[in-house]
Amino acid sequence: MGVCSWADETLTKVWYPKGVKSGEDRLRYYAERFDVVEANSTYYRLPDPHMVENWAARTPEDFTMHVKAFGVMTRHPVKVEQLPTDLRDVPTDARGRVDRPPREYRAEIFKRFHDALEPLRSTGKLGGILMQFPPYVVYKPQSLEYLEWSREQLGGDEMLVEFRHASWLDEENRADTLRFLEDHGMTYVVVDAPQTGGKNVLPTVVGTTSDTAYVRFHGRNAETWNKRTGSAAERFDHLYSEEELSEWVPRLRELAGEAQNVYAMFNNNGRSAMPSPPFPEAADNAHDGLVAQAPANAQLLKRLLNTS
Repeated sequence: MGVCSWADETLTKVWYPKGVKSGEDRLRYYAERFDVVEANSTYYRLPDPHMVENWAARTPEDFTMHVKAFGVMTRHPVKVEQLPTDLRDVPTDARGRVDRPPREYRAEIFKRFHDALEPLRSTGKLGGILMQFPPYVVYKPQSLEYLEWSREQLGGDEMLVEFRHASWLDEENRADTLRFLEDHGMTYVVVDAPQTGGKNVLPTVVGTTSDTAYVRFHGRNAETWNKRTGSAAERFDHLYSEEELSEWVPRLRELAGEAQNVYAMFNNNGRSAMPSPPFPEAADNAHDGLVAQAPANAQLLKRLLNTS
């Protein structure tokens, strides 16, 4: 159980003690309290091997780090400035973003990403590679082919697949999607998100397609989910209640009976006012009356699992 980044602004301003300021100190502090995390910075830029060496050195032996795929790998819009200088000779759109690069180009991106993670891999700390696809990647043969090709590029690393378009799990395609993931050795990512009825929100379908069960908690803030001008912290702004997370106790136990490893990851990188009445985890993860949502949510779910 953990959160989807250890370096978000809310954590640095609300959660970490004042004396915990360096990147090294923050990761060590986090790893003393949680045994798993997602590396999120790798979505914005290819990881630097030296940085990954530091991640491996600053975490305990039994720590697990899942790593989010670089945007080019999941067909997200990436500005040329985010690329290594020797990879900037690539087709771009009118806004200076990588636009339909050749497959060989993407293959080189995958290779560099894979090679950079060797320090985590060699120490047994690398979890899966989170391939979070954008809403415009819909269920169709070309998308399935790209998934299969991507799996090959990961070189044996576990592929965690999160969809953001409802077509993947609608009544027509759900069984085929899950079967495809299972047949190709990919891990299905379950999501908890506001059920707005929109195409960019998946239904919460609990299930597994590999030995890993993986759940990402995006919150249930329907008001901010579709705000185009909002930040990620605003979109996923949600402090779960005991009632909401209690729904997941039987679901996670069901998943534990089907998988060797179960991960519950909280992607709520905002802050909330102290609830009234406050629950213990909110008070433990607060500063000046503001609660760091992700660690409070994770610790609340842990308590509910331990006491139910």
